[in-house]
Amino acid sequence: MEPRISLITLGVEDLERSYRFYKDGLGLPTTWSPEKGVIFFKTRGTCLALYPFDKLAEDVNPALKVEKPKFSGIALAYNTRTKGEVEEVLEKAKRAGGKIEKPAQNAFWGGYSGYFSDPDGYLWEVAYGAFEFNEDGSLAIT
Repeated sequence: MEPRISLITLGVEDLERSYRFYKDGLGLPTTWSPEKGVIFFKTRGTCLALYPFDKLAEDVNPALKVEKPKFSGIALAYNTRTKGEVEEVLEKAKRAGGKIEKPAQNAFWGGYSGYFSDPDGYLWEVAYGAFEFNEDGSLAIT
Protein backbone atom coordinates (compact mmCIF):
# COMPACT_ATOMS: atom_id res chain seq x y z
CA MET A 1 0.00 0.00 0.00
CA GLU A 2 1.33 3.43 -0.92
CA PRO A 3 1.44 5.91 1.99
CA ARG A 4 -1.43 8.24 1.15
CA ILE A 5 -5.01 9.09 2.02
CA SER A 6 -6.88 9.80 -1.20
CA LEU A 7 -10.25 10.93 0.10
CA ILE A 8 -11.92 11.87 3.38
CA THR A 9 -15.70 11.54 3.24
CA LEU A 10 -17.90 13.31 5.77
CA GLY A 11 -21.38 11.89 6.26
CA VAL A 12 -23.67 14.91 6.46
CA GLU A 13 -27.31 15.41 7.42
CA ASP A 14 -28.07 18.12 4.84
CA LEU A 15 -25.94 17.99 1.69
CA GLU A 16 -27.04 21.44 0.46
CA ARG A 17 -26.27 23.11 3.81
CA SER A 18 -22.83 21.49 4.00
CA TYR A 19 -22.13 22.39 0.37
CA ARG A 20 -22.86 26.06 1.12
CA PHE A 21 -20.69 25.95 4.27
CA TYR A 22 -17.63 24.51 2.53
CA LYS A 23 -17.99 26.10 -0.92
CA ASP A 24 -19.50 29.51 -0.23
CA GLY A 25 -18.43 29.96 3.40
CA LEU A 26 -14.90 28.54 3.42
CA GLY A 27 -14.24 28.89 -0.30
CA LEU A 28 -13.21 25.33 -1.10
CA PRO A 29 -13.22 24.75 -4.87
CA THR A 30 -15.48 22.17 -6.50
CA THR A 31 -17.13 21.47 -9.82
CA TRP A 32 -19.75 19.24 -8.14
CA SER A 33 -23.17 20.20 -6.78
CA PRO A 34 -25.70 18.60 -4.39
CA GLU A 35 -27.79 17.37 -7.34
CA LYS A 36 -25.09 14.74 -8.00
CA GLY A 37 -25.69 13.24 -4.54
CA VAL A 38 -22.05 13.61 -3.53
CA ILE A 39 -19.66 16.55 -3.54
CA PHE A 40 -15.90 16.46 -4.01
CA PHE A 41 -13.75 19.42 -3.02
CA LYS A 42 -10.37 19.94 -4.62
CA THR A 43 -7.76 20.29 -1.91
CA ARG A 44 -4.00 19.84 -2.05
CA GLY A 45 -3.21 16.19 -1.43
CA THR A 46 -6.27 14.57 0.11
CA CYS A 47 -9.68 15.38 -1.36
CA LEU A 48 -12.69 16.13 0.83
CA ALA A 49 -16.08 14.61 0.01
CA LEU A 50 -19.56 15.21 1.42
CA TYR A 51 -22.14 12.42 1.25
CA PRO A 52 -25.46 11.92 3.03
CA PHE A 53 -24.83 10.31 6.44
CA ASP A 54 -27.53 7.64 6.10
CA LYS A 55 -26.34 6.63 2.63
CA LEU A 56 -22.73 6.41 3.82
CA ALA A 57 -23.78 4.14 6.71
CA GLU A 58 -25.79 2.02 4.26
CA ASP A 59 -22.80 1.78 1.92
CA VAL A 60 -20.68 0.43 4.79
CA ASN A 61 -23.32 -2.15 5.74
CA PRO A 62 -27.04 -2.09 4.73
CA ALA A 63 -27.99 -3.55 8.12
CA LEU A 64 -25.98 -0.94 9.99
CA LYS A 65 -28.11 1.42 12.03
CA VAL A 66 -25.75 4.00 13.44
CA GLU A 67 -26.25 7.25 15.24
CA LYS A 68 -23.80 10.03 14.63
CA PRO A 69 -21.60 10.44 17.72
CA LYS A 70 -21.16 13.82 19.39
CA PHE A 71 -17.38 13.32 19.34
CA SER A 72 -15.83 10.76 17.03
CA GLY A 73 -12.25 11.13 18.22
CA ILE A 74 -11.23 12.62 14.86
CA ALA A 75 -10.30 16.20 14.03
CA LEU A 76 -9.44 17.49 10.58
CA ALA A 77 -6.73 20.12 10.43
CA TYR A 78 -5.95 23.22 8.42
CA ASN A 79 -2.44 24.56 9.00
CA THR A 80 -1.84 28.21 8.27
CA ARG A 81 1.20 30.07 7.03
CA THR A 82 0.83 32.89 9.61
CA LYS A 83 -0.40 33.21 13.18
CA GLY A 84 -2.96 35.84 12.18
CA GLU A 85 -4.47 33.53 9.61
CA VAL A 86 -5.64 31.19 12.40
CA GLU A 87 -8.11 33.79 13.67
CA GLU A 88 -9.10 34.77 10.10
CA VAL A 89 -10.04 31.17 9.24
CA LEU A 90 -11.92 30.68 12.51
CA GLU A 91 -13.90 33.87 11.88
CA LYS A 92 -14.64 32.80 8.31
CA ALA A 93 -15.96 29.45 9.58
CA LYS A 94 -18.13 31.24 12.16
CA ARG A 95 -19.61 33.59 9.55
CA ALA A 96 -20.36 30.57 7.35
CA GLY A 97 -22.39 28.90 10.12
CA GLY A 98 -19.70 26.97 11.98
CA LYS A 99 -19.30 27.03 15.75
CA ILE A 100 -16.09 28.08 17.48
CA GLU A 101 -15.31 25.22 19.85
CA LYS A 102 -12.01 26.61 21.12
CA PRO A 103 -10.87 30.17 20.39
CA ALA A 104 -7.39 30.69 18.97
CA GLN A 105 -4.73 30.54 21.66
CA ASN A 106 -1.18 29.48 22.35
CA ALA A 107 -0.95 25.69 22.24
CA PHE A 108 0.91 23.35 24.58
CA TRP A 109 3.09 22.20 21.65
CA GLY A 110 4.40 25.72 21.02
CA GLY A 111 2.11 26.77 18.21
CA TYR A 112 -1.12 28.76 18.02
CA SER A 113 -4.44 27.06 17.30
CA GLY A 114 -8.20 26.94 17.75
CA TYR A 115 -11.08 24.67 16.76
CA PHE A 116 -14.38 25.07 14.93
CA SER A 117 -17.09 22.58 14.10
CA ASP A 118 -18.98 22.51 10.82
CA PRO A 119 -22.81 22.36 10.67
CA ASP A 120 -22.66 18.57 11.23
CA GLY A 121 -20.33 18.83 14.19
CA TYR A 122 -17.13 17.71 12.45
CA LEU A 123 -14.15 19.26 14.20
CA TRP A 124 -11.48 21.27 12.43
CA GLU A 125 -8.29 22.46 14.07
CA VAL A 126 -6.82 25.63 12.60
CA ALA A 127 -3.16 25.78 13.56
CA TYR A 128 0.03 27.73 13.03
CA GLY A 129 3.46 26.68 14.12
CA ALA A 130 5.23 23.40 13.82
CA PHE A 131 5.20 22.77 10.06
CA GLU A 132 6.63 24.11 6.86
CA PHE A 133 4.92 23.86 3.49
CA ASN A 134 5.94 22.33 0.17
CA GLU A 135 5.60 24.48 -2.98
CA ASP A 136 2.17 22.96 -3.71
CA GLY A 137 0.83 23.99 -0.27
CA SER A 138 0.97 20.54 1.30
CA LEU A 139 2.74 20.06 4.61
CA ALA A 140 6.44 19.24 4.59
CA ILE A 141 6.63 16.46 7.16
CA THR A 142 10.25 15.53 7.84
